[in-house]
Amino acid sequence: MKQIDLHVHSTISDGTLTPTELAIYAKEKGLSAIALTDHDTIDGIAECQQKGEELGLEVIPGIEFAAEYQNREIHILGYFIDPKNVFLKNKLKSILARRHARNLQMLTQCESLGFIFNEEDKLLLSDPYVVATRAHFANAFFHKGYVETRLEAFEKYLNRGKPCYVSRKRFTPEECIATIHAAGGLAVLAHPLLYHFENEQFEVLLSTLKADGLDGLETLYCTHEHTDVLSLLECCLKYKLLPTGGSDFHGENKPGLDLGTGYGKLAIPYDILESLKHKHS
Repeated sequence: MKQIDLHVHSTISDGTLTPTELAIYAKEKGLSAIALTDHDTIDGIAECQQKGEELGLEVIPGIEFAAEYQNREIHILGYFIDPKNVFLKNKLKSILARRHARNLQMLTQCESLGFIFNEEDKLLLSDPYVVATRAHFANAFFHKGYVETRLEAFEKYLNRGKPCYVSRKRFTPEECIATIHAAGGLAVLAHPLLYHFENEQFEVLLSTLKADGLDGLETLYCTHEHTDVLSLLECCLKYKLLPTGGSDFHGENKPGLDLGTGYGKLAIPYDILESLKHKHS
């Protein structure tokens, strides 16, 4: 059975493999297709697709947006987007500007608490043209020896409510879905169980997003157990959403999580991609 991975990140956002290295690694892993879904950027797609063509690997152009929903951050994946779409490009410029403003505040906040970063880290974290995420801050904490793991950096300093966290203005889910659709893509709710909604809240979320035009639900995911998958498949049937799957691979930034297989139990069949293609056509 052909295997795929529809949730993958590169160095263009917060992964540790370049788009070219991702394509090579995916081929080595025996995958038939991947979707490059970097956070708020499409800059790695062309490179990854070019290498994919050389290797016989299918690379789906994708993206991952963060949205604000009831004071929580949820993520919307976009598949089959057109990287040349002007509306999409303008939205991404706006998001990058918001990220930059937030990162400058976070850098000031970290330094006010006594954390010292080298000039290379400062340039990266404050570069207005780079999609620097909290993962980049976690790496800086880790390499400076302030924490023993990147996860510790999030838990102690970078998660919402922690001393170095600074919020940023995000689009609504409706805006994210509309942007993906405007760029010719399909919109999917990423890692739905990570938001820890109660059952009734989750039903309201899916109903709301479906009304906004949501196309799919990430059903197969690195942390989902068999019972989770069955429950989410029922949601897909109820709300007429397509099931999708991905590992959320970030390379060394998520130790122990591998491309295609997640933490060892993940397997995403090519049939899922065929269903997405059928809806997209």
